Amino acid sequence: MLKRLDWYIIIKFLSTYFLSIVLIMGVAIVFDITEKLGDFMDSDATMSEIVWGYYLNFVPYYLNMFSQLFIFISVIFFTSKLAGNSEIIAMMAAGVSYERLMRPYAVAATFLFVLSLWLTGYVIPRSSQKLLEFEWKYIDHRSVEYVRNVQMVVEPGTILYIESYQKRTKMGYRASLEHFEGKLLTQRITAERIRYDSAYNWTLEDYTRRRFEGLREEMSIGKRLDTIIPMQPDELFISAEDAPIMTNPELKAYIDKQRERGTGELKPFETEWWKRWASPVGVFVMTLLGVTLSSKKVRGGMGKNLGIGVTLAALYILFSTTSTTLSVGGVMSPFMAVWLPNIVFTAIGMVLYWRVRK
Repeated sequence: MLKRLDWYIIIKFLSTYFLSIVLIMGVAIVFDITEKLGDFMDSDATMSEIVWGYYLNFVPYYLNMFSQLFIFISVIFFTSKLAGNSEIIAMMAAGVSYERLMRPYAVAATFLFVLSLWLTGYVIPRSSQKLLEFEWKYIDHRSVEYVRNVQMVVEPGTILYIESYQKRTKMGYRASLEHFEGKLLTQRITAERIRYDSAYNWTLEDYTRRRFEGLREEMSIGKRLDTIIPMQPDELFISAEDAPIMTNPELKAYIDKQRERGTGELKPFETEWWKRWASPVGVFVMTLLGVTLSSKKVRGGMGKNLGIGVTLAALYILFSTTSTTLSVGGVMSPFMAVWLPNIVFTAIGMVLYWRVRK
């Protein structure tokens, strides 16, 4: 059962957190309006589209990006005030243990953890997609209607290459389809044009087919060849930059499908997948660090605690960014790269916890 003390700390925690979000996001929106005001005036976007199509999706995107920093600063700010007003001393004098003091922080952190899971898995991907669509339409004037030099594994042992493909006409140019048994090439089909029909049906036009059996080669030429390629045209337009705009079910389904095909280069997508679990867990890490750093009364007020807190938060964000880059570069596995910052800073938090507890 949550008692009055628990509700007091929980309300302080959450109100400080959401107030800091409102203030910082308000400043961010003002700066963004100043930067993009000329683009908005030159575009055909209406006020309604700017407010609901752009800024409504702008807020959750940047809110999630700096969520851990907001939580850390909020915990340090209000806990330092409690310590400065001798409220924590009064709680201890009334028989409240340090473990008991951590309970309302854990409850509030659990609420933010669940909220972060929902945002990162379902809300942020959709809002990010709408944000990009608005920028492409009204600011950057971009449209993804064709791709060039696409090579992908469509099923185990089958590799498709298309030099260029147009989404509107569903037509590709200068394609090749190679079949392997192990590392041995058994068949290669090249075509001047490749057209998508329906389902997994594709048509190769002006094609040349070569079959290899040992040292023997059999070649045939034709005008039209209907074949089944287990791939949809939309898959040609998926790149590593699309990982953040996929919801959790979409991202997991894409990773599983590519693994079944035997695709090797999945690190950006796997990194994004693990980040969506590690980032919410960072709520608990930042809460633990914030409480242990600011629960002791110090001379000079909260300035010192805030300084240390901001430094640690910056190091955490820098560590997370660096390890993610190492993962995409192949230096570390996606799982280890994403979870390593949480592991390191949890260890730091536990050391501080035992020191403060004593």
